[in-house]
Amino acid sequence: MIEVRSARPEDGDALGEIHATAWEVSHAPFFAPEFAARSVQSRRTRWHARIAEGTGTILLALLDGRPLALSFLRPSPTRRGIAEIFSFYCHPDGWGSGVAAALMTETLRRLRDDGFSRVHLWTLRGTPRSRRFYAKCGFTESGAARAFDYGDGNPIDQVEYERAC
Repeated sequence: MIEVRSARPEDGDALGEIHATAWEVSHAPFFAPEFAARSVQSRRTRWHARIAEGTGTILLALLDGRPLALSFLRPSPTRRGIAEIFSFYCHPDGWGSGVAAALMTETLRRLRDDGFSRVHLWTLRGTPRSRRFYAKCGFTESGAARAFDYGDGNPIDQVEYERAC
């Protein structure tokens, strides 16, 4: 059974584990090993503060009671009047289970309920799995691209996807 709900303060560790494990598989290969290791660790520990800040909506998806996917969304700081999905990660143990699709469905519903008609997100150009997932969820490439620096001084190409909520 899949459950999607708002993250609670006690979910910080579970969110961190999802983010760190998924990021390690999808993003770490693009970076030097030392930077990747530090980045994985920082993703394990940042979610308690993000929940406490309350500056966006954090959703957690569970499969048979196990937390496996997260989304973090809020109004876009760069595209007035639309929402942005800043984080969308599924633990590799949940890949192919439907938990990420259920989370995206609920993410889009929440955005509609909050009055948004459109949403956008950025993903790495070199991650075909995430790009296929977003396309399957109805997102299309906007045509925008950017070089994004994750903090190591070596920007990586990202592409923007968007869709109606």
